[in-house]
Amino acid sequence: MAGQSRRNGHLALVSRGLFISFEGGEGVGKSTQVRRLGARLSGLGREVVATREPGGSPGAEAIRDLVLNGPADKWSPVTETLLMYASRRDHIERVIRPALARGAVVVCDRFADSTRAYQGAAGGTSPELIAALEQYILEDVRPDLTLVFDMDPTLGLARAAGRVGAEERFESKGLEFHARLRQGFLDIAAREPGRCVVIAADASQDAVEAAIWTAVSGRLAGHG
Repeated sequence: MAGQSRRNGHLALVSRGLFISFEGGEGVGKSTQVRRLGARLSGLGREVVATREPGGSPGAEAIRDLVLNGPADKWSPVTETLLMYASRRDHIERVIRPALARGAVVVCDRFADSTRAYQGAAGGTSPELIAALEQYILEDVRPDLTLVFDMDPTLGLARAAGRVGAEERFESKGLEFHARLRQGFLDIAAREPGRCVVIAADASQDAVEAAIWTAVSGRLAGHG
């Protein structure tokens, strides 16, 4: 895929690195595996930019605090969607696009599929609105590989409850919400099998790391 540079207010195509996103529900272990993959890629001499959403840039982190903290009904799904895409655009402009343009491997804990699943499949925001925002905000900045961590939401929520300093707003939305969320991610993976690989997140950390590396190593061959 091509990366992007600024031209006439839009993002123009340039050569680029590799963009890997990690997706899944609460408590599935993405953050641990982002660190492990980043260390492994760095050990191979690759420049790695490990980042997250919502967040990843100063402006996006400010929006993260608004979205992830407070009561479950603090924002409507449509408002959440707009906030997520405001955050995402800043993240793209300030972090992701420059990193890809210089040939780095970007490893991102959540990206646009989280909006499709959280605000869309689980929250009820119309797919048409999300698709329109994707087209305008993302342009051609899209993951080359998406690892979808799959786990029974009951187990994931139990794990998430034990995290220190957790941002609990989405965790408090209830099991029904999280069941829809899980299915939303699986539906995305089924629709885009060329991009998405489903990872059984209830396996051991070493087994999950091995499954991730099998998926990632195949993509590295085409990126030098």
